[in-house]
Amino acid sequence: MVFLLVSLTVLHLVTLAMLLIATLEKSWWIWADTEIRDLWYNCFHDNATKTWLCAATNESDWLQSVQALMVLSVVFSSISFLVFLGQLLTMSKGGLFYFTGLCQAFAGFTDFAACLIFTFHRKEILNDSRDLSKGRFGYCFILAWLCVPLLLVSGVLYVHLRKKQ
Repeated sequence: MVFLLVSLTVLHLVTLAMLLIATLEKSWWIWADTEIRDLWYNCFHDNATKTWLCAATNESDWLQSVQALMVLSVVFSSISFLVFLGQLLTMSKGGLFYFTGLCQAFAGFTDFAACLIFTFHRKEILNDSRDLSKGRFGYCFILAWLCVPLLLVSGVLYVHLRKKQ
């Protein structure tokens, strides 16, 4: 039981870290190797100074919904972890972690919705006339998709976890 508890805690922390990286870091969409777009900035590589120059993204309704859903996912997962820690200290023996699991599942669903919106509406989100086949998804987008099953599985595990001591 202790092994399951420690494993679930580590899984939760790793997933939360992946969510934070996917939400805040660059690289949701890459045009060649000189331009990167994420949820917050458009960045161009300046060869003269060997630095990245970033400007705020052009806001669209689809982009704002992806931003909001990713932030909600981080918030739900963070609340889930804090509630889990509180329940470990205050819950009576034999109690189930329903609220923790529910928050974690909501984090998974909001992350899933954000990834779906970005996948199917990337043309509107990127606001670019270029051919999308010349770009590719970045590692943050892939991290966001990897978080979906991890969040949902950990949410289900929390619901079935019973406090023994």
